[in-house]
Amino acid sequence: MKARKAKPAAYTPRPLDTSGVKLPADLLKMSGDLAKNTHEVWARQRFAEGWKHGAERSDRLREHPCLIPYEDLPENEKEYDRNTALETLRFILCQGYKITHHSSP
Repeated sequence: MKARKAKPAAYTPRPLDTSGVKLPADLLKMSGDLAKNTHEVWARQRFAEGWKHGAERSDRLREHPCLIPYEDLPENEKEYDRNTALETLRFILCQGYKITHHSSP
């Protein structure tokens, strides 16, 4: 007889409330680069796992339509990465850290 999988416990996401964190203009500008890098890291990992570009997502075939350059992504996918970048920056500031830019010598 096949054992039943236990029903997962109810999960309620509880991210840190960063709604009161205002990002400085330079970090807002940099967030676009962070969003692009987030996509690049994700895509690199997928390729390393044997995934390839496909017209539709298929876990079985390891194909994904977003395995393309960031600039070619649909706007909703770019928005997902931008939101991740912005929330990461807000989280860092909310934790009391400061982000500063140091010019190369």
